[in-house]
Amino acid sequence: MDDAPGTLINLNETALALAEPADDVRGRKVVDRNGDEVGTIDGLIIDEHQRRVRFMLVGSGGFLGLGEKKQLIPIDAITSVGDDTVRISTERTHVAGGPVYDPEVVPEPHYYEEVYGYWGVPPFWGPGYVYPPFRR
Repeated sequence: MDDAPGTLINLNETALALAEPADDVRGRKVVDRNGDEVGTIDGLIIDEHQRRVRFMLVGSGGFLGLGEKKQLIPIDAITSVGDDTVRISTERTHVAGGPVYDPEVVPEPHYYEEVYGYWGVPPFWGPGYVYPPFRR
């Protein structure tokens, strides 16, 4: 793929909507492979050009929104999607050690490379990338 990772935006900041409202996972809890809660999906980061979700923006910790830590989790880490939860392939401790997302700073392409590298999944702009299906 020839798309650079610089074209990613938060779906909350656009007039776009998901084609299938049932696929909107915002507000759902993220749980790790053991069923332990990781955080809540605060937003979806999309590739504006291809109009595909690339990351979940997950908030965890804090109290009443203060001190909350935000992280991007590639959708490639999703193993299943339920009515109230999204299960990911790793443990909560892995998520906690990942790169932090700062909504006030526009991420550079190397940031996305770092996130994909941390999660051990190929970036969407790499050769042979296949968009993962959401599994219910």
